Amino acid sequence: MADQEEEENLRTALRMSMQTPEPKRSRLPRDSPVSPPALEDGDEDGSSRRAQRRELMAAAAEKRLLASRATSSAPAVVAPVVPSSERSERVGRGLTGQEASELFQVVFGGDVSKGILSQWTNQGIRFSEETETSMGLVQHEGGPCGVLAALQAFILKNLLFSPQELQKSSQSQSRSKSSFPEWDKFSSLTQEERLRALIRSMSEILFRCGGGERAVVATLRVSEGADISIDERIATALDGLSIESAADLQRIIEVETFNVQSTVLQRLEAALPAFQSRMGAMLFLFSSLLSRGLDAVQADRDDPNLPLVTAPFGHASQEIVNLLLSGEAVANVFDGRMDLGGGMSLKGISGGVEVGFLTLLESLNFCKVGQHLKCPKWPIWVVGSESHYTVLFAPDTNVQQENEFEERESQIRRAFDAHDQSGGGGFIGVEGFHQVLQETNVRLPPEKVDRLGSVGFIVWSEFWQAILDLDKDLGGLKDSSGMMGKKVFDLYHFNGIAKSDLNGQAASGSETPMQRPRLTKLRVSVPPRWTPEEFMAEVSALSNDQQSADGVVAKAEPPQHAPLVDCIKTRWPRAVCNWTGDPPSIV
Repeated sequence: MADQEEEENLRTALRMSMQTPEPKRSRLPRDSPVSPPALEDGDEDGSSRRAQRRELMAAAAEKRLLASRATSSAPAVVAPVVPSSERSERVGRGLTGQEASELFQVVFGGDVSKGILSQWTNQGIRFSEETETSMGLVQHEGGPCGVLAALQAFILKNLLFSPQELQKSSQSQSRSKSSFPEWDKFSSLTQEERLRALIRSMSEILFRCGGGERAVVATLRVSEGADISIDERIATALDGLSIESAADLQRIIEVETFNVQSTVLQRLEAALPAFQSRMGAMLFLFSSLLSRGLDAVQADRDDPNLPLVTAPFGHASQEIVNLLLSGEAVANVFDGRMDLGGGMSLKGISGGVEVGFLTLLESLNFCKVGQHLKCPKWPIWVVGSESHYTVLFAPDTNVQQENEFEERESQIRRAFDAHDQSGGGGFIGVEGFHQVLQETNVRLPPEKVDRLGSVGFIVWSEFWQAILDLDKDLGGLKDSSGMMGKKVFDLYHFNGIAKSDLNGQAASGSETPMQRPRLTKLRVSVPPRWTPEEFMAEVSALSNDQQSADGVVAKAEPPQHAPLVDCIKTRWPRAVCNWTGDPPSIV
């Protein structure tokens, strides 16, 4: 019986081996003539060659059958399990109808205008072609600036503090992590360095959105074609295309999921033409949202019923910016959660970030930026105004290092903010005030405590003045020398907008944009405790006493003001700023 089974198995194996295998797909065009294989002499009908082939295949089948008998009783060998951190998962597919509908609804809502959709589908991720701003991304359309500014901040982080990862030359190895070469050295960046910084930044953001475990890359679905460049195929796919509904997204977008950073870097590099196309900013936003997961994004938000792109101007919401900076699509910029009572709370930034955020709205007392965003790991900040996002950065990490004065100030401010339930209003209740005094070991005289709390709440500015008037041995910061905490450093501001209007006034009779991408250097002086006027008066007095070798008296520059300075003062409250040329613009 066993012999019959073996004989039958052998016949089956022989029959399977003699079957003609399915030919592999040829790269030749379908109408290309294919020449038949040459026949041996005397074998015009090919019968001898076919018989020889059958014999060889039968012998191979018999060998496989015998080998299977020898190993049939052997224990099975289980393949080793590869840890998830070392295993790459890449699944390229289109969006389902439900996924496309949810994505469109979360981003744009159900009543989005064609104008807003046009803004978000006509903004690529491209570097400036001008020498002095070659490290910066250019914005041509209003709306996606929040995406571009956040990405720009990470690009600057990689260019300034990880240049050895971007180029292999010895020059990159000699750059200090705490100090970038002089201000005009951005002009020496190569195209390869810029693109590597872009790819690394995109990957870093996507993995942060994916909790460090995965990254989803949303790209364009384009036709295959070995004889046509990817740029031409993308241009063909986008020719005449307008995104007006979820069905349009489903038709044009495909997604791939990765859990290994090296693999996603390779995919992003291959997909760069798609991100540089007019759909690039939107594709990167989609990638970030899908990396986080739409359910998690909606759970992050305080009001998930509102679209992430705000009407009527199509601006990126704070939730989009926070997602790219922190990995969570929360709506607020304070630290942690704010308890509103009755089981309700508002969600803020849960932990430290690589690059931070400052906003003009804080200077207007509309919000309070917490320490996580205000003091990021690297001295780079996205700057928000009422209608635009730009980037502020320092090439020297020492600006982040706190001296004795600043460290004590930050400690007291953090304790105060932890009890501030006003949403950034800068005041706390009497009970919270006593807890702050205990937590920070500040021993104010009883009459001072009573006076500060006489109206039922304590304002930060009044409390801080009391700290400045209190001796150090009582937990205060009274400084008889007046020099504790003095700092002077440089900041740089980048505005990537390139449009045909400046400060709301349209250009006339010219196709050249009046406002181009611009990089501005600011000299920042932070006096220890004086008002700016007192500080400048002191600087002027010192300058009048110091003459140069040729007898010319050095004159101190008067302080200058622009809305950006108000943003800087939310980080360094006593800052005095100067620059050369036109004031930096945050609109």
